[in-house]
Amino acid sequence: MMSGWAYSHIEPVKGTRRESNIALFWILSTPACQFYRNPPSRSSVAIPPVLRPDILMNKRDHPASHPQLSQSPAMPRSLFFALLLAALPVSAQDAQDLTVSHVAGSIHMINGQGGNIGVSAGADGFLMVDDKFAPLADQIRALLKDLGEGDLEFLLNTHFHGDHTGGNAEFGAETPIIAHHNVRARLTTEQQRGDRITPPAPPAAWPVITFAEALSIHFNGEEVRVLHVPHAHTDGDALIFFTGSNVIHMGDTFFNQRFPFVDMDSGGAVDGVLAAGRAVLAQANPETRIIPGHGPVASPSDLETYLRMIEETRAAVAAGIDAGHSLEELQAAGAGDEWATWGDGFISTDRWIATLHRDLTE
Repeated sequence: MMSGWAYSHIEPVKGTRRESNIALFWILSTPACQFYRNPPSRSSVAIPPVLRPDILMNKRDHPASHPQLSQSPAMPRSLFFALLLAALPVSAQDAQDLTVSHVAGSIHMINGQGGNIGVSAGADGFLMVDDKFAPLADQIRALLKDLGEGDLEFLLNTHFHGDHTGGNAEFGAETPIIAHHNVRARLTTEQQRGDRITPPAPPAAWPVITFAEALSIHFNGEEVRVLHVPHAHTDGDALIFFTGSNVIHMGDTFFNQRFPFVDMDSGGAVDGVLAAGRAVLAQANPETRIIPGHGPVASPSDLETYLRMIEETRAAVAAGIDAGHSLEELQAAGAGDEWATWGDGFISTDRWIATLHRDLTE
């Protein structure tokens, strides 16, 4: 058994497109990061000795590495069908044209059907955060070519949902996929939501490098810090900090200008979503650009508005519960005029109120 910090160094392999090191750290005998196949010799991956700050803790325990995932109880029918629509495969004929825009520094965002993709483009090649749906893979590859030369060196998953990992099977044959332990655990096992059973993803779609709390990738001249936030949108969410470009990809812990989906059947919780947002604000400055899982690129002010929406609507629902109102009565009352348009997206106002009601009463 190892005690304290142990360091493993792998010498760079000569003759690859670029030469670098792979460094792994372990705490005691528990691996903070695990490789499931031989990692690429040209990468630089490090696990920093960073523990979660208190701001990231919430009322639910942090999951252990590779937890045994029990079958989820049946979810409300409305939320089940909403999530089902988001996870349905996209046919090549139905695929919408994607667009790419510059965010800041070396970071770009690919927008369109599915979750927002973040891309680091530079001399080292490409690092991509999430990958939408498999039928969009050729469009995504074409947009990467428009951003410069080089190969896709790393693919990060912010969580396991199909609108963010649907392209894993396409890109997993080209590049290592990195995600939290729970993302791999869910993608490699059968998942059940109500009466719907989703089989495991194909092996090519599985993350091959996983982490428990945090890791860093040194790429395109900056440190890319990846931090797990427990029980937020799901139980496997990661925030991606592009430290030199001053850009943060929040995945689905942030739905900009719309009500969020909190997947409580997959370990999500409203408190965790709030904690994730606060953790980002603690690291941001007025010039920071934030890529949400859905919606336009945001500023810290936009994120503050989002957190205020969650806090105010949750407080209103809590007051209604205390006054003895039913869920149907709370839905009829709505979420307030300020948030009237926020229910036009994936999650309607009624569904958001139902989410808050469930979070407060279970």
